[in-house]
Amino acid sequence: MEWENQTILVEFFLKGLSGYPRLELLFFALILIMYVVILLGNGTLILISIWDPHLHTPMYFFLGNLSFLDICYTTTSIPSTLVSFLSERKTISFSGCAIQMFLGLAMGTTECVLLGMMAFDRYVAICNPLRYPVIMSKDSYVPMAAGSWIIGVINSAVQTAFVVQLPFCGNNVINHFSCEILAIMKLACADISGNEFIMLVATTLFILTPLLLIIISYTLIIVSILKIRSSEGRSKVFSTCSAHLTVVIIFYGTILFMYMKPKSKDTLNSEDLDATDKLISLFYGVITPMINPLIYSLRNKDVKEAVKHLLRRNVFNK
Repeated sequence: MEWENQTILVEFFLKGLSGYPRLELLFFALILIMYVVILLGNGTLILISIWDPHLHTPMYFFLGNLSFLDICYTTTSIPSTLVSFLSERKTISFSGCAIQMFLGLAMGTTECVLLGMMAFDRYVAICNPLRYPVIMSKDSYVPMAAGSWIIGVINSAVQTAFVVQLPFCGNNVINHFSCEILAIMKLACADISGNEFIMLVATTLFILTPLLLIIISYTLIIVSILKIRSSEGRSKVFSTCSAHLTVVIIFYGTILFMYMKPKSKDTLNSEDLDATDKLISLFYGVITPMINPLIYSLRNKDVKEAVKHLLRRNVFNK
């Protein structure tokens, strides 16, 4: 009977910005605009990577996957967050919360691994240009991208399975905008050290290992660039990877702050810290996917030309 009383939980209450109706309206407008920009910007990158023959390369194949990931990730949480801002009922079912947690974690893990793959692609293109067509053939980069998705799904499935098995003792208030895994773990009325260990292992394997690959790749890239005598040549080579490097810095700068050190329910009782976590999560979950296509568009001549060509074709077709 005691076990049943602990685990019978049919829904969660998403606290978000409850108690601040004016802020909810403001955030509703801001996030809605950002979500539209995310769909348009990333959707455009996906279209041009498919339709433009000049962009049928490994780098733009990865970029198309990254854009699709950003759309999927934001779609798992933003629509429900927008609805909660306008609705008095801010609850989500236990199963719905588990699905949202699984999808969000899967997309986040996949993006970490994919960014590592993209860094390796840039390393081969700059440091081994003659062997690039052989190393990064279609038989290589397609399985690399598929492997990123598979790793994300497996990691998320394992972590979600362990979290949903935790006992909950009646406190169903999630101090967050969505079903974020750390916020759910804080509600458990049991020892979560096992979950923290699993999260630490996952962080090392799927966040820090791709980051290490990125650091090694860009260290070798910088060494290779410094060997180029002309400043114009160095600038031209660096421009081919500057957009990806910018995205990596923004992405990892945010995600490492959030997930580097798993937090137990005893270490997060401060409302100020919770507010900080929610704002950082908002930045990671909305602003980062929004600026990714802008970074690639503004810092990449091929993307600019492809977008112009797409717009001209649409105008002429009309």
